[in-house]
Amino acid sequence: MTTPQLASYVDHTLLKPEASREQIATLCAEARQYGFASVCTNPLWTPFVREQLAGSDVLTCAVVGFPLGASATEVKAFETATAVAAGADEIDMVIDIAAARADERERVEADVRAVAEAAHRGGARLKVIIETCLLTDEQKVLACEAAVAAGADYVKTSTGFSTAGATVADVRLMRATVGPDIGVKASGGIRTREDALAMIEAGASRIGASSGPALLG
Repeated sequence: MTTPQLASYVDHTLLKPEASREQIATLCAEARQYGFASVCTNPLWTPFVREQLAGSDVLTCAVVGFPLGASATEVKAFETATAVAAGADEIDMVIDIAAARADERERVEADVRAVAEAAHRGGARLKVIIETCLLTDEQKVLACEAAVAAGADYVKTSTGFSTAGATVADVRLMRATVGPDIGVKASGGIRTREDALAMIEAGASRIGASSGPALLG
């Protein structure tokens, strides 16, 4: 895979709460320079990111219900609508993890559906973070199936803020569960080109990384 091809998979990400305007500006400049897929930030930065990326093909991505997924569904939907109105092209939401661990598929599905409707109403795509490190394989399958049924465009492994990040085994399981037409995003702990290529080989169609330029080395 060529370096530009690999860059096109990358969501260049900075989600630390202490991130500064200067750091976000650098993130956007790097995304433009390398041709990354998107810049992913907390939603308060969405208008600034949109402004910084104007005239480029790089998408503006915002996280919702992040990083715990424990917000009320109505709050997640409102946060999504606000981010989309501010210029987000993509939304990365965290599911109701407790519901997935309790095998309560209907709760998971209802939570995702409300966000999917808010995102799609504004023309944005939705990636659904299932936080694989907190789920059994059976719960990962349940979460992926519920997300797809509720209208997700992608399923995503991890926030990067919990006990572990993406694994090749999880990406392979998620791809097998959702089939070929839904995106799979691997995120969390992906720091080298070899890491990224292994995830893509396993079925990832997007890579979330805070060290995007390092992946291209």
